[in-house]
Amino acid sequence: MRTFLKSLPINKMIIVAALGYFVDIYDLVLFGMERVASLQDLLQHDFPDAEERKNQVAIIGSSLLSYQMIGMLLGGIFWGILGDKKGRLSVLFGSIVVYSLANIANGMVTNTYWYAILRFVSGFGLAGELGAGITLVSETLKKEDRGLGTTVVASIGLFGAVIAGLTTILLNNWRISYFIGGGMGLLLLFLRIGVFESGMFNALKDESHVKKGNFFYLFSHPKLIAKYFNVIFIAVPVWFVMYFLVQFSPEMTKALGLQNGPTEGKVPIMVAYMGITIGDVLSGLLSQQLRSRKKVLFWFITLTFIFSVVYYLFAATSVFVFYTIVFCIGFATGYWAVFMSSASELFGTNIRATVTTTVPNFVRGAVTLMSAANVWLKPSYGFVNSSIVIGAVVFVLAYIACYNLEETFSKDLNYTEK
Repeated sequence: MRTFLKSLPINKMIIVAALGYFVDIYDLVLFGMERVASLQDLLQHDFPDAEERKNQVAIIGSSLLSYQMIGMLLGGIFWGILGDKKGRLSVLFGSIVVYSLANIANGMVTNTYWYAILRFVSGFGLAGELGAGITLVSETLKKEDRGLGTTVVASIGLFGAVIAGLTTILLNNWRISYFIGGGMGLLLLFLRIGVFESGMFNALKDESHVKKGNFFYLFSHPKLIAKYFNVIFIAVPVWFVMYFLVQFSPEMTKALGLQNGPTEGKVPIMVAYMGITIGDVLSGLLSQQLRSRKKVLFWFITLTFIFSVVYYLFAATSVFVFYTIVFCIGFATGYWAVFMSSASELFGTNIRATVTTTVPNFVRGAVTLMSAANVWLKPSYGFVNSSIVIGAVVFVLAYIACYNLEETFSKDLNYTEK
């Protein structure tokens, strides 16, 4: 263990990126954890009947999550282009300011109208931090150490969801939870002092003949389009299970017939992210050991599929079995670090921040499409069966994408796309 810890590539850039992602994840999952509590509070006067209010919480909660994800889609494009044109550090600074202030304002809302607007703004800000951090780490470490660097960032960052869960449980006050998330983001800005820009970007920024941050370039050639969508489809299963099986577990377990199941998303999300943190460490280390991103992605997608099937078959057995499966699902989806490494390694320096920032947000934004598909399918098939149909499509696309994905381990990143 001591030898392993000494081998980890730790520097200030990695610490800042990891803590930035920690706050990012804390704020990202906070709405899922406080969805029920916050909307119950905000809707109690408009819907005094408890059962009617409960139905509105589910409907409005799904809508607010879609606003957040749309914000992340648009923010991913904006911050990605900015990162390739103005630098990775400018995105780290700007995104942290936006989502921190937005989350502080989230704690002050008095109606769902402003709640929706601020979830959009929060999502827009949250879209930039991870991509910029991973791009910086990938461009500043030796090619043999990139996977370890992104593993450190992802593992520490994802643990932010566990802390968010503990915070919401201990405080039991959704407004203070938002204030804490925004405050941590603002404190993080002080750590940014002394962090330097990527050398690869600095070497490129004065070369005016090289087009930088051209998002539409990704759609200019069939091979580029295929490569871009392959890496997106690989990670969509992560958000399929986090949306249907974890975040909306109160509704899902009720539909499956679990007695005394979760009434809020706090504990299921926290348990899932405990598993994700462990899974990310293991998947990152396996990728280094096998010198392959592609093999590890295939194995973890398969584990995610297996535990998703187990969830539908056995989650209603008991509360203990449900949480055990949720932890296993979290572990199986812990290939986010390897996925982000692949995304950052697939394209040249002049478009790398755009890709690395947009890809995870397009993955997260797929929640909006899955939600819309669920609304369309649910009247005919029911909540459970409609999610199964959506999941089948998601996993088929993930396997096809993984088969076609380029292996990027130890790839030289000091090049540009022409």
